Amino acid sequence: MTNIDIDELRKLFLFERLNDEQLTKLANSGQVRTFGQDEVILQQGDPAECFAVLLDGEIQMISETVSAGTVAMPRTSQPGVYGGATSAYLGDRAPQTYQHTLRTTAPTRMFMLPAKKFAYIVAEWFPMAMHLLDGMLSGGRMQREIIDRRQRLTALGTITAGLTHELNNPAAAAVRAASELRSLIKTSRLQLAQLAEEGIPPEKLRTLIEWQESCTSNLGKLPQRSPLEMSDAEDELGDALDELGVEDAWDLAPALVTAGFTPEALEKIRGKVGEDRAPAAVQWLAKAIEISQMLNEVTEATERITSLIGSAKQYSQMDRAPFQQADVHDLLDSTVAIFRGKIHPGITVVTDYDRTLPPIPCYAGELNQVWTNLIHNALDAMGDQGTLTIRTAHDEDEAIVEIGDTGPGVPEAIKDRIFEPFFTTKSVGQGTGLGLDISYRIVAGRHGGEIKVRSVPGETWFEVRLPLREPVVAVS
Repeated sequence: MTNIDIDELRKLFLFERLNDEQLTKLANSGQVRTFGQDEVILQQGDPAECFAVLLDGEIQMISETVSAGTVAMPRTSQPGVYGGATSAYLGDRAPQTYQHTLRTTAPTRMFMLPAKKFAYIVAEWFPMAMHLLDGMLSGGRMQREIIDRRQRLTALGTITAGLTHELNNPAAAAVRAASELRSLIKTSRLQLAQLAEEGIPPEKLRTLIEWQESCTSNLGKLPQRSPLEMSDAEDELGDALDELGVEDAWDLAPALVTAGFTPEALEKIRGKVGEDRAPAAVQWLAKAIEISQMLNEVTEATERITSLIGSAKQYSQMDRAPFQQADVHDLLDSTVAIFRGKIHPGITVVTDYDRTLPPIPCYAGELNQVWTNLIHNALDAMGDQGTLTIRTAHDEDEAIVEIGDTGPGVPEAIKDRIFEPFFTTKSVGQGTGLGLDISYRIVAGRHGGEIKVRSVPGETWFEVRLPLREPVVAVS
């Protein structure tokens, strides 16, 4: 190490306004150190003991981050650029280790100023500037945390609204069917009691029950018929029931036709139970079929609720280890299910999955946040009409997930900026500009992957590449 002349310090933009007395004190406080090419000047994580200023040569700043992986700044040869303990003037609130690495890319000379000396000089010579810088740093961090939280809460609100809407439909259907079941079961019991009072023999009652079992087992299994065919069948059966003297014949016909009941079957029942008991027997049979239909509706509704809750659990990764082997298709499907209530009827969702894709090592809950951001942006871009396409592929040691939309596209002029923090194309109040930034940090930083966009008017694709082997940069 050698001392430095104050004239050389005066040429640097950092110190050009200092007087000779200040320059002399600065020169006496630090020393010049020479480095060869590809040498480390400061190592990230080491104790923050020096403030380093480039005199001549070329250096590069590199940061290893949890959120964005390895971030390398462009090389620079501009005298006066600096690094190291740049926040030493904050005292105990300053990072105690270097937050980045400085390395040389050519033979270089650096002015190395001890961190304590640097802190004293800033506090002594620039007290107002020190307070302003302190406020900017702390205020910036706080603002970023608040906006980041708001982004997450906004996304959570959107998802919760969609999930609530999706749960409401099957829940309402189950409540409605359960209410109708009470009335149907009561009526069915009374009709069965009436048949017993009329003295129907046990063997004929068994025949009716067997007919009811046969009809209810047909529900949902009969060949599909057109609305016109169903209408003709209901008219034909309604006429036959009316001739038999069945009350409310036209109201009973639709349920019986749905179960595959025909005029021929009606004749068989008449032959089995007799002309007098046939109307009561058919009415009981129709109510029994309606009860089975209502039970099927309750089953379908509750299964839908269970499925939605399962999707929500999969989406949130409740009770799962943070880092795990996960099927990316399950993650995508759970995200789409959460969004189902927010997808406009004019939007078509298309999935094209490569089922040979193996499970990927990932933070599943965080990847779901990526899919949420990309799908939400795609739906916003398309409005009320379009096609949302989600597809997966397998490329050697990488999993590829692509999410596409048929919206207006990303203008070429801003394509390189869309992953920047706070950059958004939405109007004020409609977006924070953090969705794609967060997605980039999760994909690149947390998983060692890559996210990029390709877009033309009418077709935009976001491509996410994730390693199939556990990335070195992934941390818990």
